Amino acid sequence: MSGKPDDIVAYNREKWDAQVAKGDRWTVPFSPDVIARARQGEFSILLTPSKPVPMNWFPPLEGCRVLCLASGGGQQGPVLAAAGAEVTVFDNSPRQLAQDRLVAKREDLEIETVEGDMGDLSRFEPESFDFVFHPCSNGFVDDVKPVWRGAFRVLRPGGDLVSGFCNPVLYLFDDERRAKGELVVRHRIHYSDLTSLTDEEFARYSNEDDPASFGHTLDDQIGGQIAAGFAITGFYKDDWGAGSEEALSKYIKTFIATKATKPA
Repeated sequence: MSGKPDDIVAYNREKWDAQVAKGDRWTVPFSPDVIARARQGEFSILLTPSKPVPMNWFPPLEGCRVLCLASGGGQQGPVLAAAGAEVTVFDNSPRQLAQDRLVAKREDLEIETVEGDMGDLSRFEPESFDFVFHPCSNGFVDDVKPVWRGAFRVLRPGGDLVSGFCNPVLYLFDDERRAKGELVVRHRIHYSDLTSLTDEEFARYSNEDDPASFGHTLDDQIGGQIAAGFAITGFYKDDWGAGSEEALSKYIKTFIATKATKPA
């Protein structure tokens, strides 16, 4: 694995900081108008690329202790804070967290920002949150099971975890040929940029500041939540949205969202 990083957390921290500088869609802070509407209880936020989270997936937000898990970027956290929640944003990227602080200062919102690895929530006390919002970001850790166990530990009994993640079928195909509309099966699942790509391919993505990605099995994504102690209480599928030319989306939804409840 010459030329590939040993420390994925540090590597992806650097790459997501670079994505903020490039203006990636998930790093652009929401506008004052979006925050103003959220103060009135009118908001729409995403776990996956295009389908809004159903409003009945949210608890009453006034005073709700919310952990936005791997969810920096000045988007979901500020909206939930404006809607009345007590928000902590936890993210691996300092520049992503800076976007949340920017919106908090601009809009006079109380938001706590904490830097760290989504797979290690040990700094938080057990049962310290009522709701965990985890958008499509666990594809940037090699092992997703500690994410589920950590979320279960920090949630109060009866609390909910809402999550977005990739359908692992997305990782079966050769990425460059898929971008050309050709669906050619190449990879096994579990997928890893570290082992599934050649050194040359990895270097090309690294030079473009792409974070290292991992495609987890449904056993680990959905079964992992159940093994952690959750009951799956909500489910929907999503894709890149209208107008997307992504080849695989013509045949199957490539993103999944779940709501999981910690038993009371």
